[in-house]
Amino acid sequence: MGREKNALLAIVLIYLLKTCASLSNTTTEATFLTNSTEWVVDYSSIESKFSLRTPEVPDDDTCYLVPGQPETIAQCKFNQTIKTFVVIHGWTVTGLFESWIPKLVAALYEREPHSNVIVVDWLHRAQQHYPTSAAYTEVVGQDVAKFVDWMESQINYPLEMFHLLGYSLGAHVAGIAGSLTNNKVNRITGLDPAGPTFEYAEEQRRLSPDDANFVDVLHTYTRGSPDRSIGIQKPVGHVDIYPNGGVFQPGCDLHKAMLMIAANGFADMDQIVKCSHERSIHLFIDSLLNEEKPSMAYRCNTKEAFDKGLCLSCRKNRCNTLGYDVNKVRNKRSARMYLKTREVMPYKVFHFQIKVHFFNRINISFTDQPILLSLYGTHNEVQDIALSIPDMSTNKTISFLVTTDVDIGDLLMVKMKWEKDSYFGWSDWWGSNDFKIRKLRVKAGETQEKVVFSAKDGEFADLKRGGDVSIFVKSKEDQVRKRHARHHERKRPAKRWMNSN
Repeated sequence: MGREKNALLAIVLIYLLKTCASLSNTTTEATFLTNSTEWVVDYSSIESKFSLRTPEVPDDDTCYLVPGQPETIAQCKFNQTIKTFVVIHGWTVTGLFESWIPKLVAALYEREPHSNVIVVDWLHRAQQHYPTSAAYTEVVGQDVAKFVDWMESQINYPLEMFHLLGYSLGAHVAGIAGSLTNNKVNRITGLDPAGPTFEYAEEQRRLSPDDANFVDVLHTYTRGSPDRSIGIQKPVGHVDIYPNGGVFQPGCDLHKAMLMIAANGFADMDQIVKCSHERSIHLFIDSLLNEEKPSMAYRCNTKEAFDKGLCLSCRKNRCNTLGYDVNKVRNKRSARMYLKTREVMPYKVFHFQIKVHFFNRINISFTDQPILLSLYGTHNEVQDIALSIPDMSTNKTISFLVTTDVDIGDLLMVKMKWEKDSYFGWSDWWGSNDFKIRKLRVKAGETQEKVVFSAKDGEFADLKRGGDVSIFVKSKEDQVRKRHARHHERKRPAKRWMNSN
């Protein structure tokens, strides 16, 4: 399976980069950035189009705002008193708008009915060989900056009301535009900014935190070596979120890709490439449409640490909401944040850290063991979550992450079953293949609740390979400790008030 994944990745990268032998050997019409301000008032060179779309017709360009032609502002019924979203597409094989654009436009209007949604059309430049289109991001960024500055100077439209949303190459267009405007726009959202030719680019030639008052970024397809990854790997915003590690997205698996190739050959290769890449857009759409089901992301140094459940803290802005309702925290350095998602909308899941210590009279050790975990709460239950535990050893504490898309409420009981990894194993004939567990320590990411669970029957629960289910319930000592903590917490504000007086 590992070899097949590497082979598929190689095919995908060849498809994307087959015409990209060397950017240095490619000639384009792109005018590179200069310190001159002449371009700011020269609207004749603008090729990009700015369509003000409507909630009634989100999939069609019915009216264009044209820099230098103020009458188009009234003709298109641009509302000068409300916020404006500017949607910027990326590289395109077909030269046509992709299906996600009207979906995003409709979702923006559904969430913010009183807003303007503008779609930037740079299709002609975006359908060239990839390095050519990548170089064009600079002149398209200039076009967008000229448009934004024209709106500010023409009708005194405040830049604080602009929110730019750029996908793939469009994310870098947004960043370049933000770096060139006279004043900073309020927000830029980068939806899996493109990686090739940008991973090592200077900040003024790509999306960066300085391009807006706030820059948030979703990284959904960062697989491969740097500068060969479809999406950029490095953090380039104030908040950089890597759903599912940012490497690959659920539902974009090898099996589905192989079926598509078998059915249609390589004609639909762009769809395979776009699955994880485009997931960034649909995660943002989800945040617009499912406001009551926000996906939470957690700051962590590495994907590996997050997968162990070690980073579910919300202290000191260590967690944030993915998408539209992100908490606009401007840290001194970019914050890498992680979360798990479902493969379909709504994408939200609930995160739990499970810590368990294994006891045995003798030293034994097992690797990559199959475990079934069941969670029972005040609202619901979820049974037989399949996990693979990398290391189970005597006198060792392990931590692992468990997720479920079911809102179980407050956790009341946990069941654990150790399955056999095969129908026949030599260790089943001799030696010990069981552990004793005294307690489970569980932390819920979404509620930040920490709970200690004790063996239901007796001091220890037996966890035997191929044996019965081990059951753990809320520890009575833990409940007493929490009552005392709540009692002291209620007293603290009054004490602080007395000291301040």
